[in-house]
Amino acid sequence: MKTRILIVGSGMGGTIVANGLARNLSHELRNGDASLTILGTTNTHLYQPGLLYVPFGRAREIELSRNERSILDRRVNFILDPAKLIDVEHNCVECESGKIHRYDYIIIATGSRLVPEMIPGLKEGAHHFYDLEGARKTREAIDNFEGGRVVININVPHKCPVAPLEITLMLDEHLSERGLRDKSEIIYTYPIGRLHGLEPVAHWALPEFDRRGIQYETFFNTKEVDPVGKTISSEEGDTLSYDLLITIPPHKGAAVVEASGLGPSGWIPTDPKTLLMKGSENVFVVGDTTDIPISKAGSTAHFEADTVIQNITHLVQEGRWARQYDGKVFCFIETGLSSGTYIWFNYETPPKPTPPTQMVHWAKLAYNRMYWLSAGGLL
Repeated sequence: MKTRILIVGSGMGGTIVANGLARNLSHELRNGDASLTILGTTNTHLYQPGLLYVPFGRAREIELSRNERSILDRRVNFILDPAKLIDVEHNCVECESGKIHRYDYIIIATGSRLVPEMIPGLKEGAHHFYDLEGARKTREAIDNFEGGRVVININVPHKCPVAPLEITLMLDEHLSERGLRDKSEIIYTYPIGRLHGLEPVAHWALPEFDRRGIQYETFFNTKEVDPVGKTISSEEGDTLSYDLLITIPPHKGAAVVEASGLGPSGWIPTDPKTLLMKGSENVFVVGDTTDIPISKAGSTAHFEADTVIQNITHLVQEGRWARQYDGKVFCFIETGLSSGTYIWFNYETPPKPTPPTQMVHWAKLAYNRMYWLSAGGLL
């Protein structure tokens, strides 16, 4: 009997899983013993970490996207038809076209979405860089900025957890290069009592902020923004004025996950080691879609995808489990325009940032170029 494998979502996690399974199951796919289908919402595959560089004019937009079909293995059946309902009880997915896709194994890699509208005035008053349009508008706002107060406002949950630190440190150097740093204040807000959710990263960032004269307000949970009066207020009762507001908007999981009743706010309850949806034996979850309390980052999706690839391969070929996910995450951190550090950690080992170097910055830029090999299953 043919084993039907269905992937919902054609971002980083879904694409890596598709290409890895196509390679490992080439014999089964060729003989008709397995089928491999991926359902996408767009023909364009965007390298989202590259958006960080757009506000500073340090990335060419043409380098950040490719046609999804061009990076998928030819044995993968790519269908541009967004999922409307995922029915895990009956092992099927209904698409917006009305077509029903049945499966034996499903990988849900639907990612996350921006929901700035959850906070009154945030969408109208703030800039962000979490999609291409937002990054372009942020670039324009920074280009037009001639000094004053910049508030960098962080809301949770959000993907790419070190991005708030990166945009802050990069902006600090960018304003210095333009001769505007002495004419500007930078105030960073964070919703808990430190500068980052990961305590070792927060401890590393604090002296870095102090050294650069970057101010910060912790326990700042955003209540509302007044785009006309240019103020941002917190649930704790603090109000800050701004000349430029850059936000990390709150995120939710994909709407289809909520509509299917699979998890609150679009995050699916996921076993942290097997990456199976809790209570399921054939529903795998990858990337931002999980509710695992680790970083929603590209490397997380990649390492999770590797685990899922190996397990589905062994289940199809040998009827057994291969390995478990250990929580591995690796993140480069830009500490300016020409220096960087990195962190890696897993469920057992906490992160430990290293002193920034130019070499790490260049390593991150090199990986940005090599991403397409990674998504294509070649790295």
